[in-house]
Amino acid sequence: MVLAYDRLIRNNAYQTEFMTENTESFVVAVADGMGGHRAGEVASELAMDNLKFFVGDLPRAMMPDEVKQKMSEWLQSAHLMVNSRGLANPSLREMGTTLVGLLYYAGHYFWMNCGDSRLYRLRDRHLTQITKDHSLNALTGETKHSNVITNCIGAGAKTAFLDIEEMTEDFCEGDVYLLCSDGLNDMVSDHDIEQLLCEGASASTLCAAAVDAGGYDNVSALVLNVKKSL
Repeated sequence: MVLAYDRLIRNNAYQTEFMTENTESFVVAVADGMGGHRAGEVASELAMDNLKFFVGDLPRAMMPDEVKQKMSEWLQSAHLMVNSRGLANPSLREMGTTLVGLLYYAGHYFWMNCGDSRLYRLRDRHLTQITKDHSLNALTGETKHSNVITNCIGAGAKTAFLDIEEMTEDFCEGDVYLLCSDGLNDMVSDHDIEQLLCEGASASTLCAAAVDAGGYDNVSALVLNVKKSL
């Protein structure tokens, strides 16, 4: 499930433009669900729909540390919500979802992550992974991706946590931010992702590249291009 500014997207492509001057806050995010038949879909939609409205209702005039605290509290409530829904319906038991997002609030930008979906930035034709995977390999120091994750929303786990940090570097014209599920970076190397983004690839192009590489998992991607307002 992809949250593209004001719209939830699944199994589709969508493109929009917006200006930060016109809004107090917004969030873009990708959630990669897990679980049995349809359970992952339910978990990711629950989390993203709740996130959309939570960010829209954030109080005004908060300091960055207060924003981070509010979002961490949201993660806990979303974790409990997904687990409770799973307990209430046997077909959804132990469903869960990852979440990676970019949050804008009153002139401040934050990145946030729970799980192994990723946020990258392309700047001056160089790709950097901003988030750190919550996975077994990340804990052991392995550089390759692991399908064993150590943190997510739901999945019957007792606890979950949110990595959230304010982005201290300014957004620059020409920056490209990529949010994606592991279905992309498992099949397309960081080097190839970098090359595709340098060529102006859209989210659809990146997803197609993963499928063409033999994609064995669902793949979702969101590409955010930064431009100066006219």
